Amino acid sequence: MNTIGFIGVGIMGKPMVRNLMKHGFEVHIYARTKAKVEDVIQEGAIFHSTIKDCVLACDKIITMVGFPQDVEEVYFKEGNILDSAKTDSYLIDMTTTSPELSKRIYEEGSKRGFHVLDAPVTGGETGAIKGTLSILVGGDKDDYEACHKVFEAVGTNINYQGEAGSGQHCKMANQIMIAGTLSGVCEAIRYAQAKGLDLDTVLKSVATGAAGSAQLDTFGPKILHEDYAPGFFMKHFIKDMKLALEESENSNLHLNILKQVLENYELLAKEGYDELGTQALIKFYEK
Repeated sequence: MNTIGFIGVGIMGKPMVRNLMKHGFEVHIYARTKAKVEDVIQEGAIFHSTIKDCVLACDKIITMVGFPQDVEEVYFKEGNILDSAKTDSYLIDMTTTSPELSKRIYEEGSKRGFHVLDAPVTGGETGAIKGTLSILVGGDKDDYEACHKVFEAVGTNINYQGEAGSGQHCKMANQIMIAGTLSGVCEAIRYAQAKGLDLDTVLKSVATGAAGSAQLDTFGPKILHEDYAPGFFMKHFIKDMKLALEESENSNLHLNILKQVLENYELLAKEGYDELGTQALIKFYEK
């Protein structure tokens, strides 16, 4: 069947819903505020006012919510997915959340006859719009393979990572890399600015060399034009870094760069910048 329930129709979720529909899937959605999803309803998404009604109509259910507490709510609280979905449904959490929570959903879901995958993504709003997300999947390999056509509708770099929770661990590694790389971009821009260089020329000069990166290509020009609109919210990146730091400490790892970048972002959040995009890290260096 090609019927998908989608819970979490936000910055990332909305373009994912559109791409699923473009690939022929019938998409049922739940959102707390219907007015915020009227556009995709007009485009063909079928709206439900409760999670229960949404998931009952579907054989595959995707969640793309904000924080671990939101994941906890939609899977375990009253009227939740685990109590409401049809037995043998595929439950795919694409939120970046705690690996331990992903394992808990897998264990409870498996007991109840569900197929559970953790499948966080990377690529930001641009990747969600273009359908080029990287998808990092944990769970049973047979279930991963059964959902591959769904993943192909929203992403192009789709990889099986291992048992339940492994997708989240891969996403933690991704966020650790971003933390260091984006900090390096910001520091380099401030250095070049302090030395009186033309910043557009600097970015053009280094983008194709050893310092080139997706973070530089995506956010360097935005920083120069003071464009801090969120393709990925600072508050969500802070959440991800906290999860990564907690997991690293559980493994007796001391990731000093991650810890410092998190502290820098948390300082900006206290100053009211948490609703901006991650590129607003430059404001830390402008002090």
